[in-house]
Amino acid sequence: MNPNNIQDTLQTGFRVSLGATTSLIESLQDEQKREENLSLLNLDFNQQVAELSKKGEKTEQEAQRLIGQMFSQMNQPTDSATPSTPSDSGSTPPTGTTSRSTQQELEELTVQIALIRTELEQMRNPDSSQQ
Repeated sequence: MNPNNIQDTLQTGFRVSLGATTSLIESLQDEQKREENLSLLNLDFNQQVAELSKKGEKTEQEAQRLIGQMFSQMNQPTDSATPSTPSDSGSTPPTGTTSRSTQQELEELTVQIALIRTELEQMRNPDSSQQ
């Protein structure tokens, strides 16, 4: 067997599966697409495979484009104005005052956690607190 033939067969199988899945989802979401996809069943097997392969290839290309866009947005410098990214809002404080107040809040929270921990230990072992 020719390795390229195996690769082509696997790729076609993947695209047909992807196309069939896309057709199924479209059928569930849109009545017009449902009718189009049902008419696809009237074609012979080779035509069905070709149509589903085309649809799968389109879906694959759209997914690659979308993933490429996501990666390019992630690789952009953070100082550009992109308010939609959640990492910009709370990453590093811009001034020393903010970092001091954040540090103070962290210390206060640590103390509160220690107090809660002590209370929980006392609630678990009521006998040890009376000694």
